[in-house]
Amino acid sequence: MSSVWVGERVRLRGIEPADWEAFQKFDENTTDMRRADKVQPPWSAARQREFAEKAAVKPVDRDQFNLGIESLEDGALVGTVGTQSVDHRAGRFGYGIAIGTEHKGRGYASDAVPLLLNYMFGERRFHKCEASVWAFNEPSLAFHRKLGFTEEGRLRDHEFFAGRHHDVVLFGMTAPEFAARHPFPSAI
Repeated sequence: MSSVWVGERVRLRGIEPADWEAFQKFDENTTDMRRADKVQPPWSAARQREFAEKAAVKPVDRDQFNLGIESLEDGALVGTVGTQSVDHRAGRFGYGIAIGTEHKGRGYASDAVPLLLNYMFGERRFHKCEASVWAFNEPSLAFHRKLGFTEEGRLRDHEFFAGRHHDVVLFGMTAPEFAARHPFPSAI
């Protein structure tokens, strides 16, 4: 059996109630929180459980969703990936990914993102994916360039945290650009 959701290292899957402990561990690292979004106040275990339980039963939207990234090696939840800012008229969407510190450098993100893009470009007929990266996040900038994203611009002094304003680097990739690097699988 084959699945568009399974790569060489990871499986993309729905969020499960039991994932709350992994989310809590991810949130303990403020560097990870900042790389993924912004530093938030700590959540209680009860709040993390509630979040995971609600995410597990949230009605499915085919185009805007969050998925767990599970290691095929040991079944551990290593991060999350999801779509956002969906614009059906223009045929574009944004995406975000977060990998926990202890799981970085193992190729999980490099496996997960093409799975997500394959679905959005090859199954949902979107034309363009966009991503925003903090300008100080060198590993993420290099990652997006390696995947084939093109730097399309920079929003200067756009976000404020850690005591100062920071630039945001904007990336984009079209479906043909993706397919040139990651050919779509056969239909059968």
